[in-house]
Amino acid sequence: MQRTTLYPMIQALAAALLFGASAPLAKLLLGEIAPTTLAALLYLGSGTGILLYKLLTGTRQTDAEAGITRPDLPWLAGAVIAGGIVAPILLLFSLQDTPASTASLLLNFEGVATATIAAFVFGEAVSRRALLAMGLVTLASILLSWNAQAQWGFSLGALGILGACVLWGVDNNLTRNISAKDPLAIVLVKGLGAGTFSLVLTLALGNPLPSLPVALGALLLGSLSYGFSIVLFIRAMRGLGAVRTSALYGTAPLAGVILSFLLLHESLTAAFVIALPLMAIAAVLLIDEHHQHRHMHAAVTHDHRHSHDDGHHNHDHPGMTDRSLTHAHTHHHDALEHEHVHLPDIHHRHTHEA
Repeated sequence: MQRTTLYPMIQALAAALLFGASAPLAKLLLGEIAPTTLAALLYLGSGTGILLYKLLTGTRQTDAEAGITRPDLPWLAGAVIAGGIVAPILLLFSLQDTPASTASLLLNFEGVATATIAAFVFGEAVSRRALLAMGLVTLASILLSWNAQAQWGFSLGALGILGACVLWGVDNNLTRNISAKDPLAIVLVKGLGAGTFSLVLTLALGNPLPSLPVALGALLLGSLSYGFSIVLFIRAMRGLGAVRTSALYGTAPLAGVILSFLLLHESLTAAFVIALPLMAIAAVLLIDEHHQHRHMHAAVTHDHRHSHDDGHHNHDHPGMTDRSLTHAHTHHHDALEHEHVHLPDIHHRHTHEA
């Protein structure tokens, strides 16, 4: 496995671990907080956590990131609305009537939604392995959402969670288009923007605010499961693309399921026993994918974090002594045609012939 893909894979798995813990812990908090209020605190926590991190650590020159510019704002605004406001409120209302272990596995459908939108709307390459993985996750999600006692056969709570996953799929693809920019700044704007809107909404609805310890717990959960998890997810998308990152992110339910059994003492169901290995297989399928063909890089001028020893950034700077240092600035790539192993990172988002 190449070093350039190993790091993004580790970041995607770490993001999955942090987010996977959110469903059972959020369900515990729902006993103390109304869904809209909890959504506000989770996203305010994500933005506040990133803000504190930036204030405490600062930005080293070697780790500088490209800033958000005016062309990025429509993508960022769409991500805030779809994934920061509507999706979490829908999820938290749905969690009230859905077992946390089932909800944790249903959240894996976010990967299917992300991959489908990436392939059919944005033209990202999807291999047969990716299609098989999406099929397995879809099947598992159907098994988990089926309710023979409901009038239409499906649990409204489960369908609400699937709807939230579709909205997060939209969010992920909109964020994908600005993933070259500073992920801390992206999450800061998304967290504080979405959290403030949800807080105004919950106050307008007359929902009571929780006690200070409960509020602090929700803010902490948001900073980890929504804030730093999203930062890692964005960085992983730079190197893997939306489809592969989402496949690895599909391991998120494993952490949620374990916590559901330990904290909430939920029992195993037949659907859960069948769905779990299906989702585990789907997450594993793309880990060792090999993709190589002759491809063309069009000439482009853009701005993102990079080093000068990765094969795509051969420009020089006055006084540069270490080509491995990372930095960000506007730079130009000439047109180039070559062949090597690659994934749909920010330099390989070309389309493929059918």
